[in-house]
This record gives sequence, structure tokens and C-alpha cells, in this order.
Amino acid sequence: MEGEVGIDQTRPSMTAGARVVAMLVRPHMGPFITSVVGAAVFAGGTVVAASVLGWVTDSVVIQAFTDDAEGVSLAESVWKAAALVLAVAILRAAGVVSRRYFAGMTSERVERWTRSHLSRQYLHQPMSWLRRVSTGRLIAHVDADNRVLVDVLHPLPFAFGVVFLVAFSAISLIRIDPLVALIALAAFPAMIVINSVYSRIIEKPLASVQEAVAQLTGTAHASFEGALIVKTLGRRPQEVARFDVEADRLRERRVHVGYIRAIVELFIQSVPVLATLAVVIFGAYRVEAGVMSAGDIVTVAALFSALAIPMHVFGFLLESLIPSVVAWNRLRPVVEAPLAPPPSRADLDVSGSIGIDVRDLTFAWPDRPDEPVLRNINLSVAPGEVVAIVGPTGAGKSTLSAALAGVLDDAADAVFVGDQSLASMHPEVRTTAIGYAFQEAFLFATSLASNIDLDGGHTRPEVEAAAKAAAIHDWVMTLPAGYDTVVGERGVTVSGGQRQRIALARALLRRANVVILDDATSAVDSVVEERILSQLREAANSTMVIVANRLATIERVDRVVHLVDGRIAAIGTHEELLRQS
Repeated sequence: MEGEVGIDQTRPSMTAGARVVAMLVRPHMGPFITSVVGAAVFAGGTVVAASVLGWVTDSVVIQAFTDDAEGVSLAESVWKAAALVLAVAILRAAGVVSRRYFAGMTSERVERWTRSHLSRQYLHQPMSWLRRVSTGRLIAHVDADNRVLVDVLHPLPFAFGVVFLVAFSAISLIRIDPLVALIALAAFPAMIVINSVYSRIIEKPLASVQEAVAQLTGTAHASFEGALIVKTLGRRPQEVARFDVEADRLRERRVHVGYIRAIVELFIQSVPVLATLAVVIFGAYRVEAGVMSAGDIVTVAALFSALAIPMHVFGFLLESLIPSVVAWNRLRPVVEAPLAPPPSRADLDVSGSIGIDVRDLTFAWPDRPDEPVLRNINLSVAPGEVVAIVGPTGAGKSTLSAALAGVLDDAADAVFVGDQSLASMHPEVRTTAIGYAFQEAFLFATSLASNIDLDGGHTRPEVEAAAKAAAIHDWVMTLPAGYDTVVGERGVTVSGGQRQRIALARALLRRANVVILDDATSAVDSVVEERILSQLREAANSTMVIVANRLATIERVDRVVHLVDGRIAAIGTHEELLRQS
């Protein structure tokens, strides 16, 4: 998709699938090997069980119908057969339990690791990267793509058990009759050939399904995010129609994949049935020729009966390899996206206010490099000074405030806090030194206290003090649950002004040395705003940069920066700028 992170188009194959599987299980070899050992025990028990059935046929069943059968020896054979069957059943049960338990442990650990790693990658990527990738794609990566990637691990230990089962069965079959063994084992090359053809056919349809999932997720996410707009503007029919289009596209692509899989599964499931039929027919001739005994043919039939379901599981593994490679091709650009090492944690004096300097800052968005939003910005804010940024719509006020807060990576070299550039500052030091409140405040679906104290490292009195500085404490205390009141997702259960003040309290709680307010009081009335700014100057004791639109705010600051078309048109006090105009 244009403008988004590219997809590695490595062609899916069994070799590529094997590499993906090896990558997934390598960090979890302990439980995985244990599950494979359990599968091997089950496979060995299955072959032994088939051999026991053959022995019972020759030594018990046929002997019981012959004239020379002796009651005592027959009874001993029956008891011996019962003991063998019980021992083999216990052995197989132990193998099944260990295989399933540790296979589940492996797949769950891998899924947890991939989700956690993706989340860490998201959080550590720069904002420029996050702006290039759609939200729907990011959600699909963590959910649908991750599930498809890990699905291949569920049948994997069983499939290894099939390999052991085939090896043990081959030894047993060769011992009985090499020709029968040759016919029986021909089923596996046939299944591999079928899967090879399947991998070439299914590659593009599977990729299109995963892409449709991302599109559908993005559409749903956009509708949920804009639920208020959708309802107030009567856009529900249009949103439903848009969602229906994406859902129909996903359905059509999945049905197409289902048709292909149904045809392939028909061939894969027919292979063991045809092989069993061929072995039974050929085995009957071999028995008639005296090469095999009746017990041998029972053993062969039992082995193939035991192999039928495992061979289907092996076929399912081969089918799952291709989708896992497709999912990995989608996830790989995110998982392997390079992360710049954070700068060394240099010391920064955070005992009081810190000045902030902007030196020759020119900034343009990556998708419009020839259209600078900020041009040759030079600005020095003294420690403890309060500066307002004003200007017409589109002048670059919010972009400049974002650059001062360190949100714009490409501008970090030109912004200095104290004597240290934001680019050379460790992220933890930067977030401690700079507090930032946006115009569009974001609240999480948790309590008010947790929304203010996001890291949970402050006491309730400290939270209340920050809320008082943001003029939200009195309103919180009118709520039945007070600071334990849970707000809805994105704070939809509180007003815009209340959201802004909660976000403002969040920025003030950390007592940052520099506070950047991007029109963070626009949703409150002028009287409340004046009270907030007064309390901020008393409580924060910080250097403050405020994007302002109201005259009352501009009159209260130390200096005003007037932006026009991304350039500083004038700097001075409010009175000085009035005289210049």
C-alpha cells in the first residue's frame, strides 16, 4: 500500500516455512523438545500396538481356531496380550499428554512473545514511522497476522510425531515385506508434491486475504473513533455501506481461498486412503503367496489405520506453512524495523526551570519535503519565562510546539533544552524535563487518577495537587467515586474542557522543567482559563510555551511569538507587538 511500510515479497515455500518455524521455536526449545519427545513416545507406542495386534492375531486368535490349541498356553497368551495392550496404552497416553501440554505451552509462549515484541516495536518507533502506517494495519499485525503466524505451531509436534511414526512404521513394514513398505511410503512424496503445487497457487490469494483483514480492521477502527461524528451527522448508513463493502471483499477472498483449500484437502486426504487400499490389496496377494502371515497383514492394516489421522495432520501442517510465511512477510518489516539506539543518559540539571533554544529550525513533513511548515526558526526562551505562540490558522503553531516537545524526530537536532539537544537526550530524561499537553486530549478507559498518574508512581495528594493546578479537582470531588471514577474510552463520558484539564494535570504532575501547552485550554471558558494559568504559574515554577488564541492568555505571558507562514514575524511583549502593528 502506497505510503506504508513495505511488505517483503519472499516467495512462500516449504523451505521458507521451515525457516519461519525455526525462528519461532528457537527461543522456546525446552517445552518444544519435550512435546516432540512425547510425540515420539506416542509414535513408538502406536507401532508397538500394531505389532501386538499382529502377534495376538497369530498367537491367540488363529491359535484359538486350530485343533492343536492347548487351553493352558492359550490362556497364558491371552493374559500376556492383555498386559501388553495395557502397557502400550499407558505409554501412548503419557506421550499424548506430554505432547499436547508442552505443545500448547510452546505456542502460547510464542504468541505472547510475538505480540509483546510487536507492541515494543510500535512503542519504540519514531512518530514519523507511526504516521506512515495505518492503524488498521497495526491492529491486524497484532491480531490476525500474529494468529496466522503461530497457527503453524499447533500441529507441529504432532507432525514430528508423524515423522517418527513413519520411521518406526517403515522399519516394521520393511521387516514384514519391503514391497509393501515401498507402496505404503510412496504416500508421503505424493503429499509433498501436492503441497508444493498448493504453495504456488495459494500465495497471492492468502496475501490478499490478510490485506483485506487490515482494510476491514482500519474501517471499523475509524468508525469507532469517529462514532460521535457518525451519529451526529447521520452518517450511519454510509458507514454501514462502507463496512459492508470491506466485509464483502474479505468474504469473497476467503471463499476463494476456501475453494482452493477444499480441492487440495481432497487430494491430500485421498492419498492415505488410496495407499491403504493399495497395501491391503497387494498384501492379500502376498498372504496368498505365503510371503506374509495373517498377523502381518493385520499389523500393516493397523499401522495404516493409525497413520490415517496423523497423515492428515501432517497435511494440515504443510497447508499451514504457506499462510505462516505470508503472515511473516507482513510482520517482518515491523519486527525487523531498525531502532536507533537511545543516546547515553547524560546528566541534566532538573532542580529548577530550564531554558529552551531553537536554532535554525526548518521542518517539512516527509510526504511533502518541498513544502516546509517551519522556516528558519530561531527562538530563545529563558528559564522560568512564559511565552505565547500566536498566529493565523496554518501558521505552524502546533508543529512548532510539537518540535519543542521532542515529538518531531527530524527537528530534534535544532531544539536545545538547557545545553543539550533533544536528539542527544535520552528519552527518559526528555520526558522528565518536558511536559506536553495537546489540544486534543486523549484519555484512557480507566480511572481519573490513573489517567492523571499514568506511570502509577505518585501519591494521591500529588495527583490532587496537579488536579488543583489544572482547575479540575473541585469537579472530580463532586463525582460519587471521586478520583476512582472510570471514564469511557478516549474520555467520551466527560466534556471537552474536562478532558483538557485532566490532560493538563497529567502534564503538570511530573513537575517538568519545561511545559508545552498546545492550545490545551481551548475548550474551557475564559474565566476558568485565567484561573488555570494563574495556578500554573504558581504551581509549576517552570518554563512555559503556550499556543494561545485568546487575548486574556496573551496578556498574561512574558513574551509573544507571532508566526506567519512558518516564519517568526515578530517577538516581544503584548504591548510591544501592539505598538508595532
